[in-house]
Amino acid sequence: MNESYSASYAAAGVDITAGYQAVELMKAHVARTMTAGMAENIGGFGGLFQLDTAGMKAPCLVSGTDGVGTKIRIAQLLDRHDTIGIDCVAMCVNDVICCGAKPLFFLDYIACGKNVPEKIAAIVSGVAEGCVQAGCALVGGETAEHPGVMAGDDYDLAGFTVGVVDREKVIDRNRTAAGDVVIALPSTGVHSNGFSLIRRVFDVENADLHAPVAALDGRGLGEALLTPTRIYVRPVLALLEQAEVHGISHITGGGFYENIPRSLPDGLGAKIEKAALRVPPVFDLVAKTGRIPERDMFNTFNMGVGMSVTVPKEQADRALSILKEQGENAYIMGEIVSGAEKVVLC
Repeated sequence: MNESYSASYAAAGVDITAGYQAVELMKAHVARTMTAGMAENIGGFGGLFQLDTAGMKAPCLVSGTDGVGTKIRIAQLLDRHDTIGIDCVAMCVNDVICCGAKPLFFLDYIACGKNVPEKIAAIVSGVAEGCVQAGCALVGGETAEHPGVMAGDDYDLAGFTVGVVDREKVIDRNRTAAGDVVIALPSTGVHSNGFSLIRRVFDVENADLHAPVAALDGRGLGEALLTPTRIYVRPVLALLEQAEVHGISHITGGGFYENIPRSLPDGLGAKIEKAALRVPPVFDLVAKTGRIPERDMFNTFNMGVGMSVTVPKEQADRALSILKEQGENAYIMGEIVSGAEKVVLC
């Protein structure tokens, strides 16, 4: 037990001993994420990771950082904190995989009004689960207590990841050509974007988040909204090893209209068949309840597509087969066409 204690600091609202207790509680979760390059150093001043670049001609490090946004409010209202960490990891690792990079390690940052060790450990348990799903190590993090700045029950969560890819294998969108096929990797629901709009639409502060909703197959609204973001690292890495991939887009804030163009060169656009999309019922409920126009829905949410992958037409069947073997119920949602308009929904 660490014997460091400051009565004066505690009187100001910061409990140092709670921080030490939280670290002890989270150690078992961190241990689940041990990978070959991780050096055990939890509680130290830096996260250690030994980089293995064997077989790479010109290894490139790829970094990504993100938070969970106001989805955290749903976790707070439900008093369930063991899944929000999965979202945090997903938002970071799903970004770096778009470059073709394998995530190596992850760090988290938790700011809270009051450090409740059990709650912090629950949050970290979700982070650890996300790291396990992504195959990366949780090498460290930080918990900061902010009395007077944040309410006692309030907290925020952000993360940072580093991945590696051989320079010659970095996804090059300039290889994309008209006639390429756009494949959809289904989402688990809303994922971690658009929650400021969702909270307004459903007035979540005053709603019964536990009440069964027929449109959600009897699930409560809170349960449906808190469903963790899907992590696509393993299936995409498998696809990259066995097929030719021209572009990958993580469909996050900005929906189709902002994210799909990021994997397209000038002069080409994506023609998306709306009839092909498998839109989860939660999006229909959002649109109807909030009277939100279709374009706004596709410009805010993932609409059931967590990630899009562009491949040559002749490799489409092979790509779908590989993704299916990895547990992804992927399907073709469109094609690449010539033109100045980046996304066309038809």
